[in-house]
Amino acid sequence: MDAVNTFWGDNKEKIITPDGIVVISSEQKIIAFSQTASRLTGYSEDEIILKDYDFIFRNTEFDKNYIIDSLTSGNTFSNLSLNITRYDNTILNVLASLTPITRSDKSIIGLALVFRDTQEMLLLAEKIKERTQALLDEKNKLDAIFNSNIEGTFTIDNEWSVTSFNKSAEKITGFTKEQAINKKCWEIFNSDLCRNGCHMESTMANHQPTIGNELIIKSKEGKLIPIKVNSAPLLNGKGEPIGAVETFIDISEIKNLAEHLSEKYKFANIIGKSKSMNKIYSLLESVAQSDSSVLITGESGTGKELVARAIHLNSDRKNAPFIAINCSAFAESLIESELFGHEKGAFTGAIKNKTGRFELAKDGSLFLDEIGDLSLQLQVKLLRILETRQFEQVGGITPIDLNARIIAATNKDLNKEISEGRFREDLLFRINVINIDLPPLRERMDDFPILINHFLQKFNEKFKKNITGIAANTFKILEKYNWPGNIRELENVIEHGFVLCQNKIIQTEHLPEKLISQINVESDTKTTTSPVLEAEKRLIISTLEKFNGNKNETAKTLGINKSTLWRKMKKFNLE
Repeated sequence: MDAVNTFWGDNKEKIITPDGIVVISSEQKIIAFSQTASRLTGYSEDEIILKDYDFIFRNTEFDKNYIIDSLTSGNTFSNLSLNITRYDNTILNVLASLTPITRSDKSIIGLALVFRDTQEMLLLAEKIKERTQALLDEKNKLDAIFNSNIEGTFTIDNEWSVTSFNKSAEKITGFTKEQAINKKCWEIFNSDLCRNGCHMESTMANHQPTIGNELIIKSKEGKLIPIKVNSAPLLNGKGEPIGAVETFIDISEIKNLAEHLSEKYKFANIIGKSKSMNKIYSLLESVAQSDSSVLITGESGTGKELVARAIHLNSDRKNAPFIAINCSAFAESLIESELFGHEKGAFTGAIKNKTGRFELAKDGSLFLDEIGDLSLQLQVKLLRILETRQFEQVGGITPIDLNARIIAATNKDLNKEISEGRFREDLLFRINVINIDLPPLRERMDDFPILINHFLQKFNEKFKKNITGIAANTFKILEKYNWPGNIRELENVIEHGFVLCQNKIIQTEHLPEKLISQINVESDTKTTTSPVLEAEKRLIISTLEKFNGNKNETAKTLGINKSTLWRKMKKFNLE
């Protein structure tokens, strides 16, 4: 192994050849003996020079024949297995070649014996194999890191051609590695900034990194994707620039979240202008500024979670988590673990620690939806937690402080649940510090046209259509319906109409059959009746409000000409 290390070299030893070289004269004398030959045999050059060649073959008579043959006949031999006698009289098996040395007249003046220690060769081969495997392992490790990075990563050379492209880059752009390699980077990213002052131009020109630039690229499928990018120059071992590297991340979700926070749950997006909704708005303004527990009541589909999020996002806790849990969505055996978390080994299947929703909420808001479905046993535990503001994980003994605000919701009549023994009255007192009761849709029909216009706009954007309204007789049907599913059901019905409607007006045939079968409508839908007229009047009013009184846009949206709109406005005293 020392010989192997000598061959590979380190900081202490000189790297030398693995081949021993012996030159034998035509008089069969050793006239040259290399340093490696000395190392392998143990003889110094002074000890061996001018000795007969058979001195190193004294214990292997047969091998001498090759020497004599080469010296006398001029034959060349390669890959011979010879046995050389070492200084300590041990035998060294070598792999050797014999090459005659001749004058210009082809007369033989000697031969060169070149040999290697076969054992050393095996060790060297193994060393090479180990080094090669180590390099492969390192390459695979780097490839794994490169491709497991959640950030898209690629490199370009000095000609702006892509030289590497990781898995995340493939996922974000839609281009495969094979499609991207050797393409110019602007052919892959198709941004308006490409070759127009992009960050890469700065990096390539100034050899300086850039951080946190945002731009919009176009994917292979033509989808516009906002990304945030960092770039840096690539240098070779001499410090010379050889290209650049860029990492980038898709920030579509972050953008959507920002819009979600800034728009979706603001009070203005709780749709309605009726008297009952105006009371809700006033109450929400006050509730959002306090830390008191809130109970939101109302039928399914009235928007209880929407209101809960609006309270959170308009409060001082808006930058902390909003954690929602549906108390009816989990089996009784799992709800405690979901709420409070558990320690490893607390029960069968608890193979590791789990953080519960109460702890995840931290300093934010904890929304307990369908709280009326909690078991009495869990109600007792929840009551104690609300009183002490502390809880323990399942299987744990260490108290954890509860700092989150509690917002609860239910579609049940909790007073009735109390009288029938299914809900604790003292828990109701704890959670019902402030009550927000959301009216069902049937009790806020003044908001009906506004809600319909809202969903028309929403689904026009979603389905890339231009549906301008609902036929008067269809509106009449919808208005007469009882809406047990409330706003959620209305949204589903409008979406159903969008899927089926191929023109600009949703007709009766575009409504769900189940809805039509549940209401009693006149067989002749063209007959003008007072409900239809009232529905038509409301539709005109809501459309005028939508366009701030612009009659041209109103008439266009309703699918009628301007003179017809004027006539109808006069009939309904809307001039």
